[in-house]
Amino acid sequence: MTDTTDEIWEPHAPATTARPRPVEVPASAGRLELLVAGTASVDVLAEGVVEVTAQDPEGGTGDVRIEWRLPCVDVTSFWSPDPRGTGWLPTAWNAPRRTGLSRGAPVAALVGTGDTTVCAFASDREEVLASAGVVEETGEFRFWVQAAGRLTVRIDTSGRHFGLSLAELADWWAGDRPVHVPDAARLPAYSTWYALHQDITPGTVEQQAALGKELGLDTIIVDDGWMTTDRTRGYAHCGDWEPHSLPDTAAHVARVHDLGVQYMLWYALPFIGKDSAAWAELSRFTLVDAPHMGAVVVDPRYPAVRAHLVDRLARAVEEWGMDGLKVDFIDWFGVQDPPAPGPEADCATVDEGLHLLLAEIRRRTVAAAPESMIEHRQPYVSPGLWPYATMVRAVDCPLSSQENRQRVVDTRLIAGPLAVHSDMLMWHPTEPVEQIACHLINVLFGVPQISVDLAVQSPAQRETLAFWLGVSRTHVDTLQLGGFRPARPDLGYPMITAVGDGTTVVARYAPLPVATGTEAAGEWRTLLVANADADPGVRLTGGRGTAEATVQDARGRTVGTSTVHLDGGLVYVPRGGLLTLRRV
Repeated sequence: MTDTTDEIWEPHAPATTARPRPVEVPASAGRLELLVAGTASVDVLAEGVVEVTAQDPEGGTGDVRIEWRLPCVDVTSFWSPDPRGTGWLPTAWNAPRRTGLSRGAPVAALVGTGDTTVCAFASDREEVLASAGVVEETGEFRFWVQAAGRLTVRIDTSGRHFGLSLAELADWWAGDRPVHVPDAARLPAYSTWYALHQDITPGTVEQQAALGKELGLDTIIVDDGWMTTDRTRGYAHCGDWEPHSLPDTAAHVARVHDLGVQYMLWYALPFIGKDSAAWAELSRFTLVDAPHMGAVVVDPRYPAVRAHLVDRLARAVEEWGMDGLKVDFIDWFGVQDPPAPGPEADCATVDEGLHLLLAEIRRRTVAAAPESMIEHRQPYVSPGLWPYATMVRAVDCPLSSQENRQRVVDTRLIAGPLAVHSDMLMWHPTEPVEQIACHLINVLFGVPQISVDLAVQSPAQRETLAFWLGVSRTHVDTLQLGGFRPARPDLGYPMITAVGDGTTVVARYAPLPVATGTEAAGEWRTLLVANADADPGVRLTGGRGTAEATVQDARGRTVGTSTVHLDGGLVYVPRGGLLTLRRV
């Protein structure tokens, strides 16, 4: 093995205090060329899975790096949890990616033909500098991860389905992070954002909550606008968090509860707006100025900042009876070069202060309501945040159903115990029911959030919503907790399978055949196929025997029944429709 680190042109290369040196790797670890800066140890955990640790040889905080290469052979895509991060193969000379508590996650995967794991990795540290890319000179793919003091990286070249490898890495992260996810966090929810934006009143909220309950939406999330009577957008009114648009708040929440609906409230956590009363006291603790937002991001290293924010957020659950919080914009705390802490700070790093802030918010809300929920949002998907949340939502992509699907899947793959929610679904009032069904099918493997004015939906649109929300609710265990097998990340996941206990759900987003054999679909008694493609011809392959088939349209109306062969049978399922197979 030779040291080849100088062969790669790296215009963005960071300074490091140590030079990577070759380290021998057992043959069972796969075709890896490993280099480590620091004292190295290598443990083989399973065939094709190794754990590599690097430590500052002086026991201090000097930079250590773990670097490895492998042949870039039969590779189809590069996967990461970043928005729009999956698909193309980056180059080794690209700028490295910095992850931390409030942004990203230290994980990635190189995926091969057949959705196999060519190489997946995760680190035990949230704050790392990481790079992955094609080495133009050799046709290899190189990864490296760098941190200060000590670093452990798990590397998987097992050749399994890449989703299984990522799930195992997430399980490794979850080992010492106890997280309780209430059942309500996995059930469909209504959000006011796209439907109402800042036009929040008790009457509008209660109307949407009542209409949503009829359709199967048991939680309402009230977004921006409740804390101000200003309707011009922006964040200048953030910080005081007084319910100016929701007077007599506790009574209003009680009325929503009487409908059988749980209530969550939105907060832009980091922002203190220039028009808030809190500005005079807290703007001096600015972490970064955001003039285009009409606000500053305050610094959680200061106890005064944390005390104010904790009291403001906890009040919603403690005083008003809310069932949870939508905590937005945590990623804005991820400042690369923060100012030096002043004398009133009690933390050296922003992440330390953020841990204290989020932990106290969670402690207070759980003390007041043990089943309370907290929503976070992609791109803050770090496992370090898991103890402070119950769900994480795909980042905004209004009306982009394929993008919503990809972001839900990418988040699902490494979300560990958290429920994963879609970005809110919206559509034009004249949207055909088939397309509404396709919006819902695209997020079938996450928790759908709906954000349209339910009062103006036609009977057919409401029927479609109720049908597909019912599918999500009925099969929640399979869809969200079953074996998760998304296919072809290089093509945006044109087919996804979830395998549960006796039930398998397949969603089809392209004119592809559906495998019904046990290797692909598990030991199913019931197999559901949701068709979001314009081609109605669903070809069944790979199974044995026959099954009873029921076909429903986008509104849930039965349009056909038959007996079909599981290897070669052809069933016509309309766009937005559902095929249910039951073994004879």
